[in-house]
Amino acid sequence: MSDKQKFAFDKVNFILLAIGMAIVIIGFLLMTGPTSSETLFEPDIFSVRRIKVAPVVCLFGFISMIYAVLRKPKTQKTEE
Repeated sequence: MSDKQKFAFDKVNFILLAIGMAIVIIGFLLMTGPTSSETLFEPDIFSVRRIKVAPVVCLFGFISMIYAVLRKPKTQKTEE
């Protein structure tokens, strides 16, 4: 049994996981912004970027991470 067959993931799986995690982090960064306080109301908390775009970006990142985990690595047949 070769060393590559011992691992459940291959290099592509790890790259896809890293890309998915980066997309999730970008989504969370899109959600950040000024906050409202008891004395000052900030209308930016209801912006399209924070309540529609950022959650969709995070969802896309989580879906891509799930795909990276479920993706079956391609096995290479070696002739003996």
